[in-house]
Order: sequence, then structure tokens, then C-alpha cells
Amino acid sequence: MTTSLASAPSPGLLTRLNGSHHRAALNVFLLIVVAHWAEHLVQAYQIWVLGMPRPEARGVLGQFYPWLVTSEWLHYGYAIVMLVLLFALRRGFVGRARTWWTVALAIQFWHHIEHFLLLWQAQAGTVFFDQKVPTSILQLALPRVELHLFYNSVVFVPMLIAMYLHLRPNQREQEAMTCSCSGHRADSRPVVPHAS
Repeated sequence: MTTSLASAPSPGLLTRLNGSHHRAALNVFLLIVVAHWAEHLVQAYQIWVLGMPRPEARGVLGQFYPWLVTSEWLHYGYAIVMLVLLFALRRGFVGRARTWWTVALAIQFWHHIEHFLLLWQAQAGTVFFDQKVPTSILQLALPRVELHLFYNSVVFVPMLIAMYLHLRPNQREQEAMTCSCSGHRADSRPVVPHAS
């Protein structure tokens, strides 16, 4: 008995995201990350170039929606989205690119823990470390704006390296790839016509 293609199960979401839709998913993810970066860079510009007091330096969206900057739910939400997408898109990477992507994932995991601590304190109405406001662990050493610029940098740089290497695989990596990011699919072999 043969199974027709119409009755074959369709691949799951993660398989599609790490296969035929990997490049599109990476582009959307990169757009989200760059938009988030822009907010942090505008906030830094407002503080260090325009001389705005830190509570008034709210980035772009925060100027129109001030509650966004003070919402620990929003910050934690972004941290968890980053963590989930780094994890979900990891399977599509191989070789050197996967190593760098995993570095970004590990750092983002810690960044997510820091945001979870801030959210916990805000929701519980209590603060840790004898501080006046919710404070994360590394925030004891660096002010919050600078700390999050640092976190975004140390997650973003290995992400970019991973994407660069992923789009420029060596021969061994290209043969192991299961997505179409480099223009080659490991599971599609050229059709060789049979001699008659």
C-alpha cells in the first residue's frame, strides 16, 4: 500500500521554522531585536547626549506610552520572547553557527533570570539587596540603562556571528544543513535523469 503525498502529515511548526522558513523566521527575529536595540540606543542618546534625567529618558515608544518603561511585565515579556525564539530557531543552525547561537541563548537565559527577579520584586511589592527599587543581581554593579545595553550587546554579537556563519557555511556545515538559508537544502538532491 502506498501513501499519497496528500495524506502525509505536514511538518510541525518547529520543523518548518528550522527548515523551509528558517531564513524568514531569522529575518523577523532580527527585526524585533533591532527595534528593541533602537529603543535602548535612543534612551542612551537621551541621557548622555541630550542630558535628560534618567526617569524622563524613555526611548521612542516610552515618550508616547510612559508606562512601557516602568512595566516589568513588558521587559520580562521581551526577555522571554528572546529566550523562546533563540531556543526555537537553534535547531536550524549547525557547526560553528550553532556554537555562537548557543552562546547567545545561554547569555539570554541569564538575562531572563535577571528580568524575572525584577518582575518578582515588582509584583511582590518588596525589593531585594536592601535597595529602594527592584534590582537585579548585576544591577548592583551597573546602573540599569548601562546594564541592559551591556546585556543586549552580549546577546546580539554572538547572534550576529551565528547568522553570518550560518549564511556562509563551510562544505561540511552546508552538507549538514536542513534549511534553505544558504541556498542549499541537505534533504534535496538533484534529480538525475535515467538513461533509456
